[in-house]
Amino acid sequence: PGLMPWAADPGPALETVFAAVAAGPMAGLPLLNPALRVEAVAFRRGPEGQWVGALVTPWAINLLCLPGDASTWPAAPAGAKHDWRFPSGAYEFIVAEMDRLGPYHLCSLFSPALEFATHEEARLTALAAMDALLRGAADGPDAPRPAPTRRAFLGLAP
Repeated sequence: PGLMPWAADPGPALETVFAAVAAGPMAGLPLLNPALRVEAVAFRRGPEGQWVGALVTPWAINLLCLPGDASTWPAAPAGAKHDWRFPSGAYEFIVAEMDRLGPYHLCSLFSPALEFATHEEARLTALAAMDALLRGAADGPDAPRPAPTRRAFLGLAP
């Protein structure tokens, strides 16, 4: 549908759209974790005006960016890559688009998400990822930081 800047938290719309995907095209696939459900976690405005948060689904946990301001949203085709800068560093996101959502960018943290025994464990992991993503603001926006790997970002590896 083209660029739709989100004036308010896109979390409820994400939950609706991805719950329909879970009940439809993804239903019954072996990569689904039956303990998980769709939940948008900790969506807020990011440093460049975009909405950023985590999305837990039965098949993955992803960081998502959605447009908050049309003037700052990068124009790129689906499948392209875009680096978003956060206080903890720069991270590569993949450009995607869905009907009813428009364009969004995703960074996979866990896919598939089979290692989680409960939804609460997955939700707390998503919250920790958001905290780590936005940590470092006290260091100043221009402080140089190496781009950590996704596993290092979550404290799982150096």
